[in-house]
Amino acid sequence: MALGDGDATFRACGGEAGIRQLVETFYAQMDQLPEAARIRALHAPDLSLSIDKLACFLCAWTGGPARYAETYGSIQIPTVHRHLPIGESERDAWLLCMTNALDAQPYPDDLKRYLLRELFVPAERIRQGVAEREAARRG
Repeated sequence: MALGDGDATFRACGGEAGIRQLVETFYAQMDQLPEAARIRALHAPDLSLSIDKLACFLCAWTGGPARYAETYGSIQIPTVHRHLPIGESERDAWLLCMTNALDAQPYPDDLKRYLLRELFVPAERIRQGVAEREAARRG
């Protein structure tokens, strides 16, 4: 199966353990990169819940079990983030953290490129949702 078909992406990522490792590396990057300081400040000091939520979300997003829905209920990604100050620089910092986290994984290059390309979509939708809220607020 090709990436994006069924659970092919989930399996290529190493299942739940592989996704959790990716997410832990992602948040370590957020803690370390100066470019990510603004998005890190949007999170609680203890990242445990953020790590769990992103790992659960990515499990289903990659075609694996619906851990997020099982644990936290349904999610509308743009709506959940709409209250946060997220513009292009925050989106790009998030993607930089993910790029570095992907680079640290033993994934094939085609999987890394695929994931980054696909993760741009929700990251951009979040940015657009915030921009729309701001535009509506300004009238």
